[in-house]
Amino acid sequence: MASSSSSSSGAGSPLAAYSAYKFFTVTSPKPFVAHVQIQRPDKLNAFSEAMWLEFGRVFQQLSADADVRAVVLSGAGDKAFTAGLDVQSASQDSTLMSDQKDPARKAKGMRAQIEEFQASIGAMEKCEKPVVAAMHGIALGLAIDISCTADIRICASNTRFAVKEVDIGLAADIGTLARLPKIVGSTSWVKDVCLTARDFSAQEALAVGFVSQVHEGKEKTVQVAIDLAANIAEKSPVAVQGTKELLNHARDHSTVDTLRYTQLWNSVALQGADFPAAILSVLKKQKPTFAKL
Repeated sequence: MASSSSSSSGAGSPLAAYSAYKFFTVTSPKPFVAHVQIQRPDKLNAFSEAMWLEFGRVFQQLSADADVRAVVLSGAGDKAFTAGLDVQSASQDSTLMSDQKDPARKAKGMRAQIEEFQASIGAMEKCEKPVVAAMHGIALGLAIDISCTADIRICASNTRFAVKEVDIGLAADIGTLARLPKIVGSTSWVKDVCLTARDFSAQEALAVGFVSQVHEGKEKTVQVAIDLAANIAEKSPVAVQGTKELLNHARDHSTVDTLRYTQLWNSVALQGADFPAAILSVLKKQKPTFAKL
């Protein structure tokens, strides 16, 4: 994978395999690191249906790309990570605004659309490669759904978060209500922000554990995310992808089930070349290299 020395701005070499995407740019600022930027700054990176479908395709492709071992997600422009759903676009949605009078048939169409939306955003969680979300500025509504699917969340000190869905007349339906309570230890705090739709700051997000780091400014935040991803990308992809898989499994299953799954997973993974290579590198005090996965 091509890399670039232009690291201070999070820039990197454009990846030709991703050049067809309209709403997302994918570059490689470091070896085996992909930097995905949401590219709709004139609309505060708000998501239309075309965008969320493209988002899913981007992360499906990244998951299968052997030249990618870690991913950074950020938003283009200075103002927003993403302002969430493009409400104007949604108001023109033919499914939502259908004049179909039969509620069962209208519900079937809406259910299919919600499922498609959930699957598109959930593609980042299913991506086999760890994803670091680097947030700044406005991060509302869908921004929370998206960042909840990331493996690591960091943000700039100026980030303004909110779970905004109750303010537009619905319960959040793309993942926040399912994932946020498992990320943050306080059910009271989760219900506080979800029921009121109030803003919360980067400092509050750090205090409750929604993000793990806060930095001054977008540029610094994105650079830290890229450096973090580069650190991950240097390690065994067998070990890294297995760790993500097992941690996500543990979140959704019992301890007994996860221990059993880990036995099966590592009974295969430990037969690979990465384990002895890593052990040998420790003994010889050499930096190991690992084959693509």
